Amino acid sequence: MFAVIKTGGKQYRVASGDVIKVEKLEVEAGATIALDQVLMVGEGADATIGTPLVAGASVAAEVIAQDRGPKIIIFKKKRRQNYRRKNGHRQDLTVLRITGISAA
Repeated sequence: MFAVIKTGGKQYRVASGDVIKVEKLEVEAGATIALDQVLMVGEGADATIGTPLVAGASVAAEVIAQDRGPKIIIFKKKRRQNYRRKNGHRQDLTVLRITGISAA
């Protein structure tokens, strides 16, 4: 059984035991959280699709770590204008392990 959840403005297809990286959540490592924005749950013919969310469904996850993503280089240049700007960015991430999916 799998579920489609929404967190941090993105959607993730998860199953029990999956490890995913999501936008930073203000939770300590080792804590357990419940993700209640479930867009779809089930598999095959018995899948339930929400409008927009499935009522009563939730996904339990354990926070493994607070991490940072890879460095992204932003480089802007306008030719023949002596204009160059270099900037870097590393996104804060939370690593989650999905422990359970409850349909309702």
